[in-house]
Amino acid sequence: MNDLIPSELAARAIAFLAIFLGMAFFELWSPRLERAELAGALKSRRWFTNLSMVVISSLLLRVVFPAAAVGAAAWAQAHGWGLLRLAGVEPWLGGVIAFVVLDFAVWLEHVASHKIPVLWRIHRMHHADTGIDVTTGLRFHPLEILLSMVWKAAVVVALGPPVPAVLVFEIVLNGTSMFNHSNVRIAPRVDRWLRRLIVTPDMHRVHHSADRPETDSNYGFNFPFWDRLFGTYVSAPKLGHEGMVVGLEEWRGEEPARLGWSLLLPFRPVRRRWTAREVRRPQ
Repeated sequence: MNDLIPSELAARAIAFLAIFLGMAFFELWSPRLERAELAGALKSRRWFTNLSMVVISSLLLRVVFPAAAVGAAAWAQAHGWGLLRLAGVEPWLGGVIAFVVLDFAVWLEHVASHKIPVLWRIHRMHHADTGIDVTTGLRFHPLEILLSMVWKAAVVVALGPPVPAVLVFEIVLNGTSMFNHSNVRIAPRVDRWLRRLIVTPDMHRVHHSADRPETDSNYGFNFPFWDRLFGTYVSAPKLGHEGMVVGLEEWRGEEPARLGWSLLLPFRPVRRRWTAREVRRPQ
C-alpha cells in the first residue's frame, strides 16, 4: 500500500497539470462567454478561491485517505473482496465494468447532493460560483470531497475492480470535470456529436444555471447517457448560454469569490430565494 501512494500521486499530479494548463490555454484562445466574472480582478479572486479549495481538499483527503479510491481497490485485491473477483471476471472486462459502474455511482451521488438537504448545504458551494470556467471543476468543499471518497471507496470495495482501472477512472473523472466546466467555445456541430459520447461544456453549463429546473438537470461528469436515461437531460438553457444566469439566486455579489466565505457556506443559514425577476447576471 505504501509503495502505491507515490506512484498514484505522481500519475494524478502529472495528468492534473497537463489537463488544467491545456484547458486554461484553450479558454484564453477561444472563450465561450466573455463576462465580468470571467475577467479581471473578479476572475483572479475566483481562481484564488477555487484553486485554494482543491489544495485544501487534497491535503485533507491525503490525511484521511492516503491512497484514496486506488488504495481501496488495492485493499480489496489483497483481501480477495469484490463481486467482479468472486465472479471470475477477466481483468480487462472488470476494468470496463468498473469504469461504467463508478461513473453511475458518481452520477447518483451528484443527484443525491441536490435532493438531500444536508448534502445540498455542502454541495451548494460548488454552485455558488457566479462564473463557470476550468477552476469551477475543482471548486468542491472539502467535506464533499471526503464524503465522495467514502462513497467511491465503498463501491470499489464492493466491486473489487483492477487497481489500474480505478486509477484511470479517477484521472478521467478529474479531467472531465475540468473539461466540462471550462469556458471554451466548441463548434455546435462538433458539440452535438461529442455530447453523444461525453459531457460537453455547453451541456454541463446548463446545470450551473440559477434557474432551479435547469440546476436539477445534466448531472453527468463523464457519460451523458445517465441523464437521458433517467429524464434529467436538458439540451440548452432557456435564456441561451449568453443570457443565462450562472450561480445561485441567493448570492449574486462577490461573496462566492472569497475563500473564507466559501468554506463557511455549508454552515450559513439559508437565505430567501430571489424571484426570477430579481436575478440578474453581473455586468
